[in-house]
Amino acid sequence: RNHGLIGAIELDPRPGAPRPRGYDVFTRAFNEGNLLTRNTGDVLALSPPLIVEKPHIDRIFGVLADTLRATA
Repeated sequence: RNHGLIGAIELDPRPGAPRPRGYDVFTRAFNEGNLLTRNTGDVLALSPPLIVEKPHIDRIFGVLADTLRATA
């Protein structure tokens, strides 16, 4: 139950507006890159299955990089 692969990315909050940046990245990654993450405030959690392969990880981080650049 407590075994798995998980990572998190903590984003700097926008000045005077903590929390929306994480949600913006979450929605854009899902809508434009078909990537599902979880967000808690300005923290994004990633938990791919244990059978993930390198091409999948490359795609995950490619979508995240594009999304983070677009929402910066």
